[in-house]
Amino acid sequence: MAMTLKDVAARAEISIATASRSFQRPDLVGEATREKVLAAAAEIGYSPNRSARALITGRSGVYGVIVPDLENPFFPAVLKGAQARAHQLGAQLLITDAGEAPDGELPLVRTLAPQVDGIVLCSSRMDEGVLREAARLVPLSLVNRVSPVLPGVFADPVPGIPSAIRHLHRMGHRHLGYVGGPSISRSDPVRRTVIERVCQEIGMEWTDIGSFAPTVEGGRRGAEALLLTEVTAVLVYNDFMALALMERLRGFGVDVPGEISVVGWDDIEFSALVTPGLSTVQVPRYDMGVAAVDLLHDGDVHAGARADGGDGGRGAEGSDGGSSAHVRLGLPTRFVPRGSTAKVVVRE
Repeated sequence: MAMTLKDVAARAEISIATASRSFQRPDLVGEATREKVLAAAAEIGYSPNRSARALITGRSGVYGVIVPDLENPFFPAVLKGAQARAHQLGAQLLITDAGEAPDGELPLVRTLAPQVDGIVLCSSRMDEGVLREAARLVPLSLVNRVSPVLPGVFADPVPGIPSAIRHLHRMGHRHLGYVGGPSISRSDPVRRTVIERVCQEIGMEWTDIGSFAPTVEGGRRGAEALLLTEVTAVLVYNDFMALALMERLRGFGVDVPGEISVVGWDDIEFSALVTPGLSTVQVPRYDMGVAAVDLLHDGDVHAGARADGGDGGRGAEGSDGGSSAHVRLGLPTRFVPRGSTAKVVVRE
């Protein structure tokens, strides 16, 4: 005979309502109570029926996550943070890859929308108008993107980039280069603005070397463009590109950091494992994943209250109803110096 929620409640010696909340709204019960309920369910072999729950509550207990490229090592830590937070909330994640195609994001949102309670969009490159269209379909939260009407979390270039530039300046560098990301990147212009401001403050020349794909090949092309300049140090859009740039420079016989100092962005795991270690701006990727799910969940809780109390639906665009609708969280970055930066060598 199949076990029911009533059996779980009896086993845990709590009310059926509390047992139900432990599965449907775990944020409304204490951790000890939820653990007691889960233990009781495991002992008697009870498993909640998500399909039935969705019919009753109007919620699936699933959040979607769309990333531009699962091969990019920036995203695993974001996904781990999102997964950990979803698990704490009693939810699951459905993850998909947009394949670095901005025009592929909206079709994915349309596909996922009927199956999920909300979607985390990572590094979305949709135009603002398309993003608003997507937000009409399902609640959204953004990672690495700022929108005037949607909640999101991003890595604040301050204090990481200013610290990196001042570190290079102290080492004698007076001409900095920047190997940027794709021209459609929403975060890249912000970094360029910070670089320009800091360089002006300390009297350092800087050269915008160009925009490149956020890939290994993009890093290699960035290295080739870098060699056409007179810079002695370079900031790179991400660590993935920076590592490829260093490899390409070595292929041309250019010593890092003896001839050119290199600074990345992200602090992916590989950055500390190469020789020389990659100096980089550390991004709190795990915390960004946690925050993105929290923003979705906070809006979902508020929407549930409106649905119960009769104050409207869950639309995102132009709505002030959700408590997280306009929340934009900037998490601080920090500079991590390693072996890829050094003092300028003065040649006679």
